[in-house]
Amino acid sequence: MKNSFLFCFLALSFIGYSQKKVLHTKFISDKITIDGNLDEATWQSAAIATDFIMFEPDNGKKIPDNKRTEVRIVYDNDALYIGATMYDENPDKILREITQRDNFGTTDLFGVFINGFNDGQQDFQFFVNAADGQADCITTDTNGEDYSWDAVWNSKAVITKKGWIVEMRIPYAALRFSGEKKQTWGLNFFREIRRDRHKYTWNFIDSKLGTFTQQTGILEGIENIKPPTRLFLLPYSSFYVNANSQEKTIGTLKGGLDLKYGINDAFTLDMILVPDFGQTKFDDKILNLGPFEQQFNENRPFFTEGTDLFSKGNLLYSRRIGGTPSYKLNKNESFAEAPNISLINAFKISGRTKDGLGIGILNAVTKNTPTTIFNNESRALRTELEPLANYSVLVLDQRFRKNSSVAFVNTNVTRNGHFRDGNVTALVWDLNTKKNTYNISGDFKYSYINDTEEKTGINSQLNFSETSGKFRYGLGADITTKNFDNNDLGINFETNYYSIYGNSSYRILNPTKYFNTFNARINMYSQFQKETGKVQSSNISFQINSNNKKNHYFGMGIDANPLETFDYYEPRSADRFVIKPTKIGGFVYLSSNYNNPFAINFNPSFAIFDETGRNSYGFSLGPRYRFSDKLSLNYNFNFLRQNNNKGYVDSVNDDMNATTPNTIVFANRNVITYSNTLSGKYSLNSQMTFNLSIRQYWSYAENKNALSLQQNGRLANFMAYTSNKNSSFHSWNTDLSYSWWFAPGSQVSVLYRNNAAAFERNINKEFGENVTNLLNNEALSHVFSISIRYFIDYNEVKNKF
Repeated sequence: MKNSFLFCFLALSFIGYSQKKVLHTKFISDKITIDGNLDEATWQSAAIATDFIMFEPDNGKKIPDNKRTEVRIVYDNDALYIGATMYDENPDKILREITQRDNFGTTDLFGVFINGFNDGQQDFQFFVNAADGQADCITTDTNGEDYSWDAVWNSKAVITKKGWIVEMRIPYAALRFSGEKKQTWGLNFFREIRRDRHKYTWNFIDSKLGTFTQQTGILEGIENIKPPTRLFLLPYSSFYVNANSQEKTIGTLKGGLDLKYGINDAFTLDMILVPDFGQTKFDDKILNLGPFEQQFNENRPFFTEGTDLFSKGNLLYSRRIGGTPSYKLNKNESFAEAPNISLINAFKISGRTKDGLGIGILNAVTKNTPTTIFNNESRALRTELEPLANYSVLVLDQRFRKNSSVAFVNTNVTRNGHFRDGNVTALVWDLNTKKNTYNISGDFKYSYINDTEEKTGINSQLNFSETSGKFRYGLGADITTKNFDNNDLGINFETNYYSIYGNSSYRILNPTKYFNTFNARINMYSQFQKETGKVQSSNISFQINSNNKKNHYFGMGIDANPLETFDYYEPRSADRFVIKPTKIGGFVYLSSNYNNPFAINFNPSFAIFDETGRNSYGFSLGPRYRFSDKLSLNYNFNFLRQNNNKGYVDSVNDDMNATTPNTIVFANRNVITYSNTLSGKYSLNSQMTFNLSIRQYWSYAENKNALSLQQNGRLANFMAYTSNKNSSFHSWNTDLSYSWWFAPGSQVSVLYRNNAAAFERNINKEFGENVTNLLNNEALSHVFSISIRYFIDYNEVKNKF
């Protein structure tokens, strides 16, 4: 009888949790002041959303009564209003670190998730923390949270004797919904009690399922509202002062305009006219000894915001736009001056219909880029580097059954004149079972290049995985032909191979005696050269990640390459390969609880090769200290030493009369890398913040002896080669900035930046002397800039007049 009662109780609890909760709202005509007090009479008569349920770590557990959460929603013709009361028996213990926008920091959090089409596909999420800071993002199950998306809305958070209160006004212009008379929206609320690391939602989110956006509740009662005219203008003016010892100090005044226009209830036009990216974050450049280019993060807001559709098929690497020229220097050529490709303008149209069809169009135009290219042997000159170029992306993404999609993607780069053009077309699919327990995903891509000759290629992959429960697994395979090339607007390093791979994982869904979270995963990957069948990669790895009861994180991993492999990329010559030895490596990762004022990260690693004296080891160490809710500093030191590393350095002619090089030279070398980074912030309040970012980097490769690559892929001593191919690269970057959000969507930014970099063949191993020389280098440049951006909402202007 007792067991039967328990079974019925659990069954009823599960049914209650699995059903979607419904909140009814009401129309108001009274004015609400966003002050965090909830003292208007309207709030008292509004329906209450309560009975929150834990999402992490103890999934499904009810929130304690002394931490209950009560949320109310009302609306008028212009906006949605949310009033939330977060009870807490210890208000003094509420964490409330002040941070800049979209940075949660160490603080309690409240959020509202809204889906105006109630299609389980995309949530607009708005967060307010206990320090009165804001964050917002667009969330999909496929791409997760995109915090580069920013909306303009109002909020206020206030600490009280019983906990804390949040009041929010979200204008309809910040949302997407249909023009129907009666609205039914997807809705969920979120609360994090930071000191416990407990996360709760109003509608239960079952962590056993591989979806988040489809487990929302329902908001009903909104009637007779119309999607507003979404027209936003963002004019800006910037002033830059550039100085270094080699050139005269120059002052530059810039101005421009960003525009956002809602074409209809679903689609938005974003446009930049006279772009200015002078205050974007600096690139973390490294000493790149490998055969592939370094891939950089995209830091330009236009190209990072709302890129869910454009990421389909992984065909867009937006740093290509206004980035490195398509023209590649020959071995005997050099630039008279470093090229700089400028973006003229860009626009994108994106959105999704109520039937689930997503449409994305991106177009950008870059200027003709003249420069001087010397032929170092004949001293002949070339002056045309990069012509006027047009970059475009088209995405058609049809979603169905709320959890699956099929997409068509096309990227195209057309360059004026005789320069190279590139086009890539893809079909991409992501299919889930109705209960989100299994997934089949993949794509088929076709590339066409029109250069000195026409080339076509294919890339395709297929994956199957179980996506629910404690035990999960996945299997997959892919193939890429020799001439597949998406590098005009994408980035791809390896071609002419096929691979197979698999993984299996175990996770706990609820806390145990020792762990809040625990995940163990094993991965296997094998890659084969398509024409010869030789093994290019063979890897097996095992990894554990966990979080204990005191919220300290621990991870470890073992990584092995059990077979000799054939590397066709490092020789930098067609149809040549070098044999790489077997190896085994591992790492440990420790991270203490960031809730504590002092916390630290420690990550040692090692690798041992089946080759005498060849090994590598290193570590990263990252202490951080929060002096107060306003001031914090984070420091990180990285060190890596690679002993007897083997890598390409040159190619030479055996016969001085030969027209092509026929000896590929490798070096047996030690590679040592150091980097120091320091970041900090001082927040006057949630609208004003000073930020500091410093990075010092030094890496050098000291060659011990030269090796020649044999036709069988082995390396032999090459005593005749005596050229100095040592490499030493140091760089320094400093950003000191002040940011003031003086009005919703409007910002003043002041930035001081200095940076320098140097590459040398002669290695000076005095660390301090290297840093001093770099800071005293004539190439050290200084930039001071002020930028003012002002947000103009057409609706606000219309209402005033």
